[in-house]
Amino acid sequence: MFIDHVRITIASGSGGHGHISFRREKYVPNGGPDGGDGGRGGDVIFVADTGMNTLTDFRYKKKFTAQAGENGGKSRRSGKNGEHLILKVPVGTLVRYGWGGDDGEKGMVMADLNAPGVQRTLAKGGRGGRGNQHFATPARQAPKFCEDGKPGKEYKVTLELKLIADAGIIGFPNAGKSTLLSRVTAAKPKIADYQFTTLAPNLGVVRLDHTTEFVLADIPGLIEGASQGVGLGFDFLRHIERTRVLVHVVDAARFPPHEADFTGTPGSDDTLTPLQAVKKINEELRLYNPALLERPQIIAANKIDLPVDPSQLKELEEYAAAKGWPMFLISGATGQGMQELMRGVSHVLAEAPEASSFETDYETYFEPERREDYITVEKDGEDGVFRVEGPGIERMLGYTNLADERGFAFFQRFLRDKGIIDKLEELGIQENDTVQIYEHEFDYWK
Repeated sequence: MFIDHVRITIASGSGGHGHISFRREKYVPNGGPDGGDGGRGGDVIFVADTGMNTLTDFRYKKKFTAQAGENGGKSRRSGKNGEHLILKVPVGTLVRYGWGGDDGEKGMVMADLNAPGVQRTLAKGGRGGRGNQHFATPARQAPKFCEDGKPGKEYKVTLELKLIADAGIIGFPNAGKSTLLSRVTAAKPKIADYQFTTLAPNLGVVRLDHTTEFVLADIPGLIEGASQGVGLGFDFLRHIERTRVLVHVVDAARFPPHEADFTGTPGSDDTLTPLQAVKKINEELRLYNPALLERPQIIAANKIDLPVDPSQLKELEEYAAAKGWPMFLISGATGQGMQELMRGVSHVLAEAPEASSFETDYETYFEPERREDYITVEKDGEDGVFRVEGPGIERMLGYTNLADERGFAFFQRFLRDKGIIDKLEELGIQENDTVQIYEHEFDYWK
């Protein structure tokens, strides 16, 4: 089954906790602290793998977590680092932050894995906590505290596969796209005489000679409203973005009246002339992404083995010439014109620029910069609890023993020196009010 869009959760490993211990060897007086450090948590790494062509591996398992770091030990033994989690995805996969909405809303791009072997670390493991050996000073020779390991990062992400092909076949349903692909490649797409026979993109390799080959993709049929999700909609429009050349297949054997209404009805293109059908598909491309119209196009007028209207064929040829698009007359049923078309595609590809991805790859994708002195003090309107957070405070809690009288007094001085007490009083804190600092809660006393 072809799966090209999944929502998963990734989580890096938490860091191991530091250790509290002291040397107690028979002939080593005043051995001092020797608690080891915790290991670092594993990262979550995405790798583009040429051996995959679908996101089926992510269809049922929805959460992927890297290994946590081990805790430190005595005798200054550090905990083992957690193993990285390597997630292999097909080449052309986008990783977006968040799950978006059902209306097609897109999140920011965390990674664009658009080449074989590209890898990106998207969730770094938590840092391991330091053991009590690091906190010994001349005035504090027996510290009874250590650091806890930092938690890992957890993100909801959307994996979105955009097939990478040199040329993409587009057109209305039943224009003969799948037949064309089956004629010029070894691909065997489903072919039938009803609309939307092709429900997933198909890829094939065209080999003209020993030195010339390219990848051709059959994109499922588009109809009016596809850019808003009608029919197969934007689920497959995105696959066109990765192609360098568009092969526009149009049914040349249609005989609608010239005065036909151009708008038609979604899913029914019987009232369109070949020229109107080409314009209609290009309008959907424009609505989806105007930059797609800058891609080179080749018009493939199909089904010329059937009776055709010479005047309609001529106006299509004149329109293509005005646009600078090559036009070829072909027949999927008999194979007529196939070699000429493929050689034409090869010539256009030789001069076409590399396809842009239309995406921005963010290194720091969504988290605001938080310096060590970044502190938030706020009052919860529902329960009246005052909440204090910030990297510096979290770090201080990590290596302060609040159960020790001197450690707690040291933490109180830290809060006053940083102006946190003053901010609490500005917010109207009263005696016996609750102050929550991460997992710790305190009663306020003047």
